Amino acid sequence: MAKSDAAVVKDPATKGKLKLIIVIVAALLLAIGLSVGATWYFMHGAQSKPAAAVEQAPAGKQPAIFESMAPAFVANFNQNGRQRYMQVSITMLGRNQADLDALKVHMPVIRNNLVMLFSGQDFATLASPVGQEMLRQKATASVQEVAQKELGKVVIEQLLFTNFVLQ
Repeated sequence: MAKSDAAVVKDPATKGKLKLIIVIVAALLLAIGLSVGATWYFMHGAQSKPAAAVEQAPAGKQPAIFESMAPAFVANFNQNGRQRYMQVSITMLGRNQADLDALKVHMPVIRNNLVMLFSGQDFATLASPVGQEMLRQKATASVQEVAQKELGKVVIEQLLFTNFVLQ
């Protein structure tokens, strides 16, 4: 019995399988090493790139500044005798922090105009993505109108809906 076990180990087919397993393990270790190395390279390179990108930014276009309008807007609708609600969280996109701060003084007027705009919408229209985009554009125009009237320039490039819920 002992001789037959020794013969199995010396079988050429078993040696071939053992070599195949060793090659597969080596290939896996090589792939893991390459992925770790590539990840380190890209993460290390990403840390040095933002400083160079800031230096090469065009002088005419400033970086985007996002200002959240809290709390979220809530509007209600009466559709076919059924009460419906909409909640919208809005973030303003501007390029100049001083202008955004000056616009904050007029936030009660802006919020009033937006609540009136949201309340006057049709629920069925808002259920479609096209209707939501049209509402976003109308809201952007409303805020830009207040900024133009009060500050003499358009401060906000666009309003972004960061949360939009219809019920």
